[in-house]
Amino acid sequence: MMTDYYDSNAIQGTMRVLHLEDNLLDHELVRAMLEEGDMPWPTAIERVDTEEDFQARLADFSPHIVLSDYSLPSYDGLSAFEYVRATYPHMPFVIVTGAMGEEVAVETLREGVTDYVLKQRLERLVPAVLRAITEAAERARRERAEAEIRQLNGTLQQRLEEVERLNRLAEERGEKLAKTAAQLEEALKLQKTFLAETSHELRTPLTALLGYLRRAQREIGKPELLGDPIRVAENMTRLVNDLLQLSRGELVQSIEPHFVNLADLVRQVGRDYGVRVVAPKSLEAVGDPMRLGQVFVNLVTNAIRVCGKADLVHVEARKAGSEVQVDVVDHGPGVPDDVKPRIFDKFYRGKEAGSAGLGLTISQQVVLAHKGQIFVLDTPGGGATFRVVLAALEDEDDEVLDTAEA
Repeated sequence: MMTDYYDSNAIQGTMRVLHLEDNLLDHELVRAMLEEGDMPWPTAIERVDTEEDFQARLADFSPHIVLSDYSLPSYDGLSAFEYVRATYPHMPFVIVTGAMGEEVAVETLREGVTDYVLKQRLERLVPAVLRAITEAAERARRERAEAEIRQLNGTLQQRLEEVERLNRLAEERGEKLAKTAAQLEEALKLQKTFLAETSHELRTPLTALLGYLRRAQREIGKPELLGDPIRVAENMTRLVNDLLQLSRGELVQSIEPHFVNLADLVRQVGRDYGVRVVAPKSLEAVGDPMRLGQVFVNLVTNAIRVCGKADLVHVEARKAGSEVQVDVVDHGPGVPDDVKPRIFDKFYRGKEAGSAGLGLTISQQVVLAHKGQIFVLDTPGGGATFRVVLAALEDEDDEVLDTAEA
């Protein structure tokens, strides 16, 4: 079975030669020259003298090389060569003829014939055959290599185009990300500017209001009547100051520790905002009562805002070993697991948000400043529970504080 690529390595055992020749004596001379010559393989040679037989044996005999007379009664060597070149491009083709002028010989070589040998000089036949097979094999290997290189170049070109496409896509996405980042940065700047300006605007009237309330407290006969308004005004002033700090990127750090009964603190918040409180009579800790009150106000108001009404919110306070735990429990939509790690981030606002996204951030910073913990849990039956954990007041703390006061 012939293939499009000719390879001399395919010659195993016997070299097959197809001889197109009408003269039987000339054929026998060629056979003898090949069989007695210094060929590296045994030779099997078949003769045909018509176009029909030549084309049939070319397919059936599968020769390694074709030898052809230049002129035959019903066919000619160049026509045979054209058929071979069209059918088996790498098949070596040598013209062996008795009479050929120099111009005709040059023309046959120009047409692509591998070589020609005059019958009067058959001693050139064996070297011509060997050279023809070697050149055909080299040409086949070269074309295979060129084809592989073209295929490799095509693959590389495809990959380069893919890399360029990915680079363009990366540049487009990079531009979009840069634009989004610039928009986010601008939004944060606007938000900080708004908070700073709002805090400045609120601080002046709150300071004046607090001053009026304290003066009125001193002048009236029953100062306890103004205790709650003064406390609310002080909390609002502290909140505004915290907002101003956060807008500047600063942390809430100013803590003034005192003895504090957390049970009384959460009960006061419950009364102020109409939520049920479950707490023992006394729950002692050391902390800043105004700051801790601010934490529980933030948590309770946030829960009421999320739930929509106060009766879906309650507060539980208890002592657990050496810790005090205060839970602000709501039965609202709850906090998804993917949101929990970000719930205390500055300016983070959930779906139910109605604030600037700073209340939980401030609460976390205050609790951390007290060396405590704050985290969010799922409420059984649905909702969210924000738990604040602080160190409980121990007996040793009482003795230290008593000594300090003495």
